[in-house]
Amino acid sequence: MPLTTPSVFPAASAAFMKWPSRRSVVHSTKGMVACTQPLAAKCGIDILNAGGNAADAAVAVAAGMNLTEPCSTGIGGDMFCLYYDAATGKVSALNGSGRAGGKCTLETIRKSLDIPEGTVGKIPMDSVHAVTVPGAAAGWVDTVERFGSGRLSLEQILTPAIELGVRGFPVSELTAYFWQKSESSLRSASPNFAEMLKPDPSAPDGYRAPRAGDIIRLPHLAQTFLTLAKEGKKGFYTGRIASELVKVVQDLGGHLTLDDLSHHLETGSEPVAPISLKFTGQGLSPQTGVELWEHPPNGQGIVALMALGILQHLESISQIPTFTPEDHNTTPYLHAIIEALRISFADASWFVTDPNVTRVPSAELLSPEYLAQRAKLFSPKSANSDILSPGDPYASPALSSSDTVYFAVSDAQGNAISFINSNYGGFGTAIIPKNCGFTLQNRGANFSLDPKHPNVLEPRKRPYHTIIPGLVTNLADDSLHSVFGVMGGFMQPQGHVQVLLGQIVGGLNPQQALDAPRVCIGAGMPDEGDVYDRTVYVEEGMPQSSVDGLRELGHKVEVVSGQGRALFGRGQIIRWTVDDVERESGVWSGGSDFRGDGGAYPA
Repeated sequence: MPLTTPSVFPAASAAFMKWPSRRSVVHSTKGMVACTQPLAAKCGIDILNAGGNAADAAVAVAAGMNLTEPCSTGIGGDMFCLYYDAATGKVSALNGSGRAGGKCTLETIRKSLDIPEGTVGKIPMDSVHAVTVPGAAAGWVDTVERFGSGRLSLEQILTPAIELGVRGFPVSELTAYFWQKSESSLRSASPNFAEMLKPDPSAPDGYRAPRAGDIIRLPHLAQTFLTLAKEGKKGFYTGRIASELVKVVQDLGGHLTLDDLSHHLETGSEPVAPISLKFTGQGLSPQTGVELWEHPPNGQGIVALMALGILQHLESISQIPTFTPEDHNTTPYLHAIIEALRISFADASWFVTDPNVTRVPSAELLSPEYLAQRAKLFSPKSANSDILSPGDPYASPALSSSDTVYFAVSDAQGNAISFINSNYGGFGTAIIPKNCGFTLQNRGANFSLDPKHPNVLEPRKRPYHTIIPGLVTNLADDSLHSVFGVMGGFMQPQGHVQVLLGQIVGGLNPQQALDAPRVCIGAGMPDEGDVYDRTVYVEEGMPQSSVDGLRELGHKVEVVSGQGRALFGRGQIIRWTVDDVERESGVWSGGSDFRGDGGAYPA
């Protein structure tokens, strides 16, 4: 039996709001969409109201997000999802990530980048060699085919987004900020930049990035969606779109070919077995505990599972206490989370890669014996500077924040989907195939160019992936607890741990768990600092006593405010409970990060 609705909320308190946010939890019995863009959410709500299920609506939202937040996501990127089927209670995973080109050997790319012999080097984020085959288009189609209701066609599902692109829409505040910040990148990346700028006769060349509230039309992207809707995956991975994609890449010196796109068409998205960890720590029991589900490698969800497992073991041997709600975001609480995450990232940075090319020992990494061994690195009295040394060549390739969109969708039948789609960094490479209206991702920058590393670049290989959807079930009966996620590169597993524990330890409702100040270990984008720096970034609003305490334990702490808080990601949560009296009546309860433009919207 799912938990009852009162479990969503903390105990009654005279405190109105612990953090500077006035958002309340949103409830619905018919389903919900939680995402960073209201207009994209409406695309999903339209599909739910038309009889589609959570999976159908998620694809509609993904397309809407490509239009309304192209500075984070798009059909030129990759996607992952976790799907909860209410009828069977089964959790399924879909890997919609693309691969390196068949001609992208280590020798070829090193030569193309003029990397000197004896130097490891790296693929720059803005390089054409960072382009991997886009997996999102196939992922959208496969999501509908494998998890969809069967009541709506792909064309019906994509129609709300297509109409948005043709008719135009006003741009939200944060999207406008990042669009303007990236205008120079769009202009320099390819000759087709005008397709993703606003026509304006007063601009020097007649085009500019949109400002907040400006109406922008993206007809080329709408046409790409229409082609996918009418022709399916074949319309994207062969024909005009494929030819223009390959042409712009090759014109810029890249090595992708039409065969690479055909290969992905034939291969499709990969159904994979999700990985999980049963968590009974912090006052939970086998009856009240939860199971956290994550997407397996090549994604980094295993980091969140390992960190929770380490924390669970530390509690069992009395190295950390069973924290109370009053302990949430105190020094001992944050210190334990920070150190558990450092240990987990140190392992993931070496082991996480494409399991179809190199074996990834997920089961061994999550075994109680191994986690107990790794937990020995923890000291409650000081930060361990030896877990991951600055400049370590095998430090996580994901030690950077990135631009991604995460969203959650549920429906009236009790199904729910945790969905994430990303360009990787911002507009990705910002390269636009002619008359296609989307940018190509730069996920290939996550490959290692060290031949000894498991994540080394190889032809037709998928890189270490930062994007991870999350899903939680109740241990007692495997019923759904929640779908959730926190987007933002290296921040994602850190956000998963903090947001989930905020609800378990802090007794926070979904909105409060997202509102609470967060910490992030590791620097920002590679072009903004040393990604191997050991700084613990602390969000403005964290108690000063906690900041001081972390410093006393030996952590290098920096408080982040203003626009810099984008580092801490943007999350969404949708909880599932049943009415306390009418046990047959289910309730969806959603929260949406105030760091984004959107919200949680009921069907």
